[in-house]
Amino acid sequence: MANLTLRQLRYFAALARHGHFGRAAAACAVSQPALSVQIREMESALGAPLFERAPRQLRLTGFGAAVAERVDGILSAVDELGDLARVARGGLAGRLRIGVIPTIAPYFLPAILEALGRSDPGLDIDVRETLTSRLLGDLAAGRIDTAILALPISEPGLTETPLFREDFVLVRPAAEASEPVPDAEALRSRRLLLLEEGHCFRNQALAFCRIGPNAQPGLDAASLSTLVQMVAAGLGVTLIPEMAVPVETRSAAVCIARLAAPAPSRAVGLVWRAASPLAGELDRIAGVLRAASSALRATSAAADRDVACRAAERERPSR
Repeated sequence: MANLTLRQLRYFAALARHGHFGRAAAACAVSQPALSVQIREMESALGAPLFERAPRQLRLTGFGAAVAERVDGILSAVDELGDLARVARGGLAGRLRIGVIPTIAPYFLPAILEALGRSDPGLDIDVRETLTSRLLGDLAAGRIDTAILALPISEPGLTETPLFREDFVLVRPAAEASEPVPDAEALRSRRLLLLEEGHCFRNQALAFCRIGPNAQPGLDAASLSTLVQMVAAGLGVTLIPEMAVPVETRSAAVCIARLAAPAPSRAVGLVWRAASPLAGELDRIAGVLRAASSALRATSAAADRDVACRAAERERPSR
């Protein structure tokens, strides 16, 4: 069997992941014909087809699926050789691939990039924003170095370290600013607007209200921004993480309320492969991000007060 190249393995992994020649080629920054040639050469070298090709459909063969499992491990090991070299040179430099879930990324990323720009100016940071399940797959396959997620993860082979804990706050239409804050039981009688299936934040909100996962049909959203605007339109109420308040409530006719103890909250942490050669450096970076989160939470608390003032101003009778 002819030797396979790392280029072929990377192209194959991208095609297996995207299931589309055009998207895989774009992810690898090559032309589609160039990627196709490498895949055909790889199949020829292995002596068996890796993909079933049909109009508008591409899927792995049984053999291709078995190869994909091994290729991910090979590429992860190769990437770890580069990580070993970076550590041997005396520090973290070059590319750092960070995954972040959507209910954290828009609010924490600016603080992350600023803090790492100061602590590690040599870093070239790549960010992937997607759901927890996909980030865990990316971590396992070595496609990212670390991820910022809601804890606990409790996955074997992963190290997780906490960064901060934050409360969830209740978002109601501005007209309700003077009304009593409902407790978890009262919220069950309200229309609780939620993120769509797949977001861990959805499950956390349901757990606080003791609502079954299928108890709220329709009115699911793909982002916290949409949820807040739906509340402003009078369609219901929602919960959002405290860090989202400054961004999501700037132009929405809503009021923010803190729920009585024990209030819903989440722990946010940094997760990486336990075997990663970068483990020591990632632990240090966790300290940098922990400090950055403190300033962010102070900003969020100030935004809470500002939203309350705006809601009260809207309700104040005009003279």
